[in-house]
Amino acid sequence: MTLEIRPDPEEVGRARKWARSRLAGLGIAADEPLAETLILLVSELVTNAVVHTGRPALLRLSLPGGPPPVTPAGAEPAASVTVRLEVADASSRAPVPRCAGREATGGRGLALVDCLADRWGWSPEGAGKSIWCELDRCTQPREGAAPAYGVQSAACEDLLFEAF
Repeated sequence: MTLEIRPDPEEVGRARKWARSRLAGLGIAADEPLAETLILLVSELVTNAVVHTGRPALLRLSLPGGPPPVTPAGAEPAASVTVRLEVADASSRAPVPRCAGREATGGRGLALVDCLADRWGWSPEGAGKSIWCELDRCTQPREGAAPAYGVQSAACEDLLFEAF
């Protein structure tokens, strides 16, 4: 699934709405942690593409074919399903780590991606690049898994990056 993004900051809201509708169509509830995290990552990556390139971009979502299967009581849970988000832009410049001061209003987008995504990276694409991230949707929380917005947040405090 692909959405063309115009070089306008208002496109970030349209991208979030589009991604929410795609998730809902697959039975992924808006208040499910996967959906909340994915929408935040859409915001960050689309904002970076729009603000730093001033050119059109493409938002791509690769989603599972439906909700995960229900696991019968006593059975092993099914494997997780991976959702992939990509934003391709026309700039060939690689994402560049940049320190942002505590009072800075920007420069933390890729730090959030690094903390919240299960995997992320970038690759050249045509004359530009594609920045991608993946989220794993587990049928049940992994044993010992920390909450997304709690215990592990201290690990993210010193990671400050910005994409160009």
